[in-house]
Amino acid sequence: MLMDLTKLTLEQAREKLDKKEISVKELVKAYQENIKSKNEELNIFLEVFDDIDDQVEKAQAVIDAGEARSLTGIPIAFKDNICIKGRKASAASRYLGEYVAPYNATVTDKLVPHSPVFLGRVNMDEFAMGGSTENSAFGVAKNPHDTSRVSGGSSGGSAAAVAADFALLTLGSDTGGSVRQPASFCGVVGLKPTYGSVSRHGLMAMSSSLDVIGPITKTVADAKIIFDNIKGKDPLDSTSDEKDPVAKKGVYKIGVPRSLLTDEMDKDVLEAFEADLKTLQDKGHEIVDIELPSLKYSLAVYYIIMPCEVSSNMSRYDGVRFGAHVEGKTLEDDYKQSRSQYLGEEVKRRIMLGTYSLSSGYYDAYYNKAWHVRTKMREEVIKVFESIDVIMLPTSPTPAFKIGEKSTDPLKMYLTDIFTVSANLLGVPGITVPTQKVDRDGKLLPVGSQILGPHFHEEWLFDLGGQLE
Repeated sequence: MLMDLTKLTLEQAREKLDKKEISVKELVKAYQENIKSKNEELNIFLEVFDDIDDQVEKAQAVIDAGEARSLTGIPIAFKDNICIKGRKASAASRYLGEYVAPYNATVTDKLVPHSPVFLGRVNMDEFAMGGSTENSAFGVAKNPHDTSRVSGGSSGGSAAAVAADFALLTLGSDTGGSVRQPASFCGVVGLKPTYGSVSRHGLMAMSSSLDVIGPITKTVADAKIIFDNIKGKDPLDSTSDEKDPVAKKGVYKIGVPRSLLTDEMDKDVLEAFEADLKTLQDKGHEIVDIELPSLKYSLAVYYIIMPCEVSSNMSRYDGVRFGAHVEGKTLEDDYKQSRSQYLGEEVKRRIMLGTYSLSSGYYDAYYNKAWHVRTKMREEVIKVFESIDVIMLPTSPTPAFKIGEKSTDPLKMYLTDIFTVSANLLGVPGITVPTQKVDRDGKLLPVGSQILGPHFHEEWLFDLGGQLE
């Protein structure tokens, strides 16, 4: 019986490549064939790179020379907002449709010495604004488990690529759950690292105090491997930092903020979450209820702070320095015409919300107040982490929803972030692990549970996540 090479984990692929049981060409070709046969339907890859054969040859030479590293020859795909020098980086926007990155992101620079195989760039919500990839200028990335449903967002293409066996692992970005939510929808592992543990240099900024690059993989062990290779302080990112890994514990005290588990959650998703708690309890871990009163405001706080930072970051897209340019009657008209014609509706909505909140007379009422609540949330969580080790929540209140089901109601769409935004506001690490499946219209859809830890405690998440897996 022939082995399906796309089913190998990173650890398994590494072992087989190093033992010469398979070649880089064979491994990469298996993924290329999947992309060729199914990408037109799923709309995951925006571009498959044209130099894959050269990359394969280089990687095989490194292995043959006995100089392989953990990611040598491994097929990797990138979210379309992470820079690779000489390659297009459009952030899934018509505004940047032909933009070519002049430099590598720091995460790219950290991977290049391994001689992996960069397969291409994958779909996403435009400028990472959305939770379903329906806001992509190039069409929605569909869920491999049910093509009538979304893959999540904004890193929907990244999660779907791993779930569809288009790439062994991918990189995405997480601003309010944009790695974890699509990973949950697609039944794969998604890690949102501690804010600052992975450099943001070369990531197109959406919300600078919230953004972080994270891996999407098949297993928790694979997520740890990629995280260990991309983390670290970077002189090109003043917000980056590095701490020594915190040792694993034998038994963990897991806090559950049950007041957040409302009736609005799908009943079977809640049952799946309770089953995951029982799994960890049976392994000897202690489950306790905790109170985090301010956390109920996290969605409101997020949707004030994030659009404000979006408004600031998007000001660089003026139709003059780079991107689309429409000639107007005046310079101001150039700005208006370029942005109105080439930016999508969700991007415009968030720019307007943020600009309004930052405007004279509203700054204190909205933005300043949101920052005060964010500070209060951080204080509460730091205090809670004195008595527990980690916090556990569902990743999403529902499984993947139908394409078009929420796209006409932004508020319904925003509510899908209810369990994920707090990690970004707090800057703490979070991991989602697929464990259960629920039935929808005769299709089994994956759901995940997420574990949040104190700052720079990713090792605890890998430990518990592996046990939950």
